[in-house]
Amino acid sequence: MNKLSLEDLEVSGKKVLMRVDFNVPLDDNCNITDDTRIKAALPSIEYLIKRGAKLILVSHLGRPKGKINEKMRLTPAALRLGELLGITVRKANDCVGSEVEKEVDNLKSSDVLLLENTRFHEEEESNDANFSQSMAKLADIYVNDAFGTAHRAHASTVGVTKFVNKAACGFLMEKEIKALSKLIENPERPFTLIMGGAKLADKIPVMESLIDKIDTLLLGGGVAYTFCKAKNWTIGNSLVDESKIDVAKEIITKMRKARVELHTPLDHIIAQRISKDANVIVTERGAVPTGWVGVDIGPQAIEEYNTEIRLSKTVFWNGPVGVFEIEKFAKGSIAIAKALASNTAAYTVVGGGDSVAAVNKAGVADKISHISTGGGASLEYLAGIELPGIAALTDK
Repeated sequence: MNKLSLEDLEVSGKKVLMRVDFNVPLDDNCNITDDTRIKAALPSIEYLIKRGAKLILVSHLGRPKGKINEKMRLTPAALRLGELLGITVRKANDCVGSEVEKEVDNLKSSDVLLLENTRFHEEEESNDANFSQSMAKLADIYVNDAFGTAHRAHASTVGVTKFVNKAACGFLMEKEIKALSKLIENPERPFTLIMGGAKLADKIPVMESLIDKIDTLLLGGGVAYTFCKAKNWTIGNSLVDESKIDVAKEIITKMRKARVELHTPLDHIIAQRISKDANVIVTERGAVPTGWVGVDIGPQAIEEYNTEIRLSKTVFWNGPVGVFEIEKFAKGSIAIAKALASNTAAYTVVGGGDSVAAVNKAGVADKISHISTGGGASLEYLAGIELPGIAALTDK
């Protein structure tokens, strides 16, 4: 990647505005339930503190739609970051304006200030030039370490770069690009692609882009039922994207021509409704009877998918293979996570919030080669789409 990185910068005494991804899940009491994203930003933050930068962090949280939402303030993130660093992290009440400028002017070397949620301003998502300029004037240098938002052309990811002399990528951004590039440039074969989740539209470009690089495609979740319907199988009331059935048929044909093995589940866990007290049964084959909903892959599918993963040298997984948030429908996703972890000879990459949650729930995160902090961004990168947040950074 031919972009300026942290190590190319002289930061001592400089005001460094760094875009991080602190879009962390909060419970009803605004307590952080998973601090993975904050921990992922620590290497860049600690590097800048050690080198005496005046560090200004900026992030979004949730979807407040351009209005202040008390439950989406970044205060819990500032507190958690302070605990992890063992210092006081100051927190501003806004991300632009004269009050913020005063707080920035009072920063000393190695101080850290976290700005308020950028999405409290609708100008953030519209990439407004004046808003971008107001943010840029807080700093001497801009760094983007938020891979999870690199596919968004927002003010804090793209707009701000037009008003600074230098815009560099942080260590997390570099690590992500390096890890994902291994899947595109020269992946060791056999290469297995596992696609689950609800949104098929996001996954199609990846399937098409990697068709000449993969050997096996394993499908689960809502993604699988659209393909099952494309094969003229009965899918009952299971989640299906009717608008993509013809595309699914095309992909089945393309995969066959490219000699890629495409697997839909051999059997399914099915229920009459999606709820934690629903009764579940296992289908005997890859169809779902009328009036029933597919909620997870069945035991035969788990066994078949485990075998494919065990034979692989490279695996990328995005999207759970069942309704993961309900315990009894999470077995398939947990089994996939454990299968990836047990294949220590393979290069394994997991992206997407629920797949990462499955890996964490299975307790095997430390056995996965790379866990991506960006679900949508990793899919777009693998689909060969230029990410605006990376493209906007300064070339070396």
